[in-house]
Amino acid sequence: MDIDGGAQTDQTNETVSEGNASNPSNESNPSTVGEPQIGFADMDLSRDMRRSLERAGYEEPSPVQMGVIPPALDGQDVMGQAQTGTGKTAAFAIPILEQLASPQEIAGVQALILVPTRELAGQVREEFEKLAYYMDIKTTAVYGGHPIKKQIEVLQNGVQVVVGTPGRVIDHINRGTLNLHEAWCVVLDEADRMLDIGFRPDIEKILRAVTRKDRQTLLLSATVPPSIQRLATQYMYKPIMLDFSTTNVSADTIDQFYFTVDRKRKFSLLKRLIQREQPHQAIVFCRTKRGTDRIAQQLAETFENVGCIHGDMNQSARDRVMKQFRNETLKVLVATDVVGRGIDVTSISHIINFDTPEDCDDYVHRIGRTGRMGREGVAYTFVSDDEGELLTKIEVRINRLLEQDAIEGFELKVETPVEYKKERVAAVAAMRGRGPAKHRRRL
Repeated sequence: MDIDGGAQTDQTNETVSEGNASNPSNESNPSTVGEPQIGFADMDLSRDMRRSLERAGYEEPSPVQMGVIPPALDGQDVMGQAQTGTGKTAAFAIPILEQLASPQEIAGVQALILVPTRELAGQVREEFEKLAYYMDIKTTAVYGGHPIKKQIEVLQNGVQVVVGTPGRVIDHINRGTLNLHEAWCVVLDEADRMLDIGFRPDIEKILRAVTRKDRQTLLLSATVPPSIQRLATQYMYKPIMLDFSTTNVSADTIDQFYFTVDRKRKFSLLKRLIQREQPHQAIVFCRTKRGTDRIAQQLAETFENVGCIHGDMNQSARDRVMKQFRNETLKVLVATDVVGRGIDVTSISHIINFDTPEDCDDYVHRIGRTGRMGREGVAYTFVSDDEGELLTKIEVRINRLLEQDAIEGFELKVETPVEYKKERVAAVAAMRGRGPAKHRRRL
């Protein structure tokens, strides 16, 4: 297998979608990976792994785990397309941990997991440590914002698994402090996000640095655009494609509402909404770092246990806030999109979009922080009078109509032009494949 960047001329993708197999090559015997439904007890897992799963409270595998773990345990390259909050981290962590050689056999790094953000790097490391509780395995995370000297010391002492952001991994490779010549597995987690923010050159350089001929590559992504497909064609060997996406981009377990509100009254509405809902834990998303600080400070004057997080905060402060949020010490977290992707805090009950996201995918990833692993959640979006088109684009993207909510005294009475009403009705009606008369709400 060529792992130096050359395309594999004999590669064949096997695709499995929602338990059904299809074969793009029109071969007579399509793969049936992912069938039938299996549990952890049916998988070829070690006693230590079973004990770790029991300790972590993992009773039955999610669909993503059922699909990814068996072929990954067999050493096959796998592409998995699934929404966030579906158990993707355990889906690749379990087979990696089960296949690690002893430090006596392979002294260096054996597995590398690339992720787009610092927060996700810490989360993935914690998941590995949780699943390796009864194993003598060392895992570390490397990313910017933390002193590199300390990371170098940990790497020199020997680790089997490294989780990192592409930029910091490249830094260690260039310094000679991270040697990947013995690594047999590379995971690209949230691959589409890494490409979106410009990491493709770093990713390709890292993949070329993993020189073992038997390298296994696992790719997990919420979407599989052409850029991801090209990456897979060039660097993966006969990858199996597992599609766990559904018709609905957003989870069915999330109730989604919107408020129309004057910009000047958004904060007052936010306070009333929190008082009405009494969320177990909530994230309030803002568009700017300055707005995040301001909203958090103002909320703290009324509510207890309020925190904020954004990209201008130093890493130690961000780590402290996320630890408090995971421990449920913080009840309301005001944030920019820095935490809008990949952070898995299952106790979040409410998402509030204080600012309507300008990018539809940002909306999907924001509300994906709740309703995780089949749990129920609710999302609210504040829409000002000039943001109607953003709302329509979001509805088209998620193939779903948001329901209008209202709190007495905060109604926004703006007469919408008839032409725009018709245009919006037609857009959403076309999306749903049905006439405007059947809509659940009046536009």
